[in-house]
Amino acid sequence: MEMQVTIKTKLKISNSEIALSFSKTMEQYRQACNYVSEYIFNHDFDMKQSRLNKELYTKLRNLFSLKSQMAQSVIRTVIARYKTVKTQMARRPYKYQDQNTGEWYREVRDLTWLHKPISFNRPQVDLQRNRDWSYLSSGQLSINTLDGRVKVDPICRGFNQYLDGTWKFGLAKLLKSSGKWYLHISATKEVTDFDKQAVKHVVGIDRGLRFLVTSYDEQGKTAFFDGQAIMRKRAKYQKLRAILQAKGTKSAKRRLKKLSGRENRWISDVNHCLSKTLVQKYGANTLFVLENLNGVSFERTDLPKALRNQNKSWAFYQLEQFLTYKAHLNNSEVVEVSAKYTSQRCPKCGVIKKDNRNHEKHEYHCDNCGYRSNDDRIGAMNIQLLGTQYISGQEQPKFELATNA
Repeated sequence: MEMQVTIKTKLKISNSEIALSFSKTMEQYRQACNYVSEYIFNHDFDMKQSRLNKELYTKLRNLFSLKSQMAQSVIRTVIARYKTVKTQMARRPYKYQDQNTGEWYREVRDLTWLHKPISFNRPQVDLQRNRDWSYLSSGQLSINTLDGRVKVDPICRGFNQYLDGTWKFGLAKLLKSSGKWYLHISATKEVTDFDKQAVKHVVGIDRGLRFLVTSYDEQGKTAFFDGQAIMRKRAKYQKLRAILQAKGTKSAKRRLKKLSGRENRWISDVNHCLSKTLVQKYGANTLFVLENLNGVSFERTDLPKALRNQNKSWAFYQLEQFLTYKAHLNNSEVVEVSAKYTSQRCPKCGVIKKDNRNHEKHEYHCDNCGYRSNDDRIGAMNIQLLGTQYISGQEQPKFELATNA
């Protein structure tokens, strides 16, 4: 199995001419991306690489002075962005309420819901390995620009671990952030395929806001990872953001941009630490079982409006990505199962009843067998059970609500 990571390395620029070449190349690349994006939008979202190459390749080279490989990369970059947006829209269906019946409905969205072409606002450029960038024996990076190749020194702690011969470098992205230059390098590595027969632990993971993660394993042990302090910090970010948005001045907008970057880095750090803790806690040959959160909302209507925004979501998809690649490096696996009824089902007698869960007390009490426990723990227990069913051979295990004949 092949796994992929992104190496983020800072670049040491020796003179202003190199920085100018980088800026010029990224800006031309950005404009070319918007040109291709508009074409795709106006042609029924045709994303066939060969047809786009035939129609746009020469125009990209002439209009934006791009080199051959960069013109090809522009098309691939835009196609990838549209495919990402398509996936995101499918994961977040449109919800609306019938004003007459009060019923809520969901409608799956696709690219036709877009009212304008996807815009590329941030200057950056995708570089192909060997054609546009390469790692030299001197330890420097050789990067292609519209003015020719330049050599720069990478600054990245731990970069040498990717030079042991087991990693293969691929696409790199050149960008500038907070006045500093970076190169994000894609690296892949062959790892041992996950063997169901060798599983030592099956861990059910319930994700939420009161506890970011609640885990339950095959030995009946539960671990809670508190999310209250994290939500309070996020509330502070939200409050500061609202104050700056109300001001609307140029300095406030600059602070908003810095604040957004700081918050995103903090969220990523939390998810990195949490996923690392889970992988280290359970060790190799572990199956981590997560519920599929597509269409699931964490919105709390019992909170004041000022507090609802920061309590309606977390970067759970990013957490899942981090956990997945860390698990693969440790000969473990992550699978998704249906979230249906995992919070309503009694793990002891199997009865499914929504009213058994008390949201205010964060407790589940089965009125059939009397079993009582924390509601997040109940979710983790049911998810863990679905994981054992997956190991037993069920490809898509899920709970079904029994109907009376």
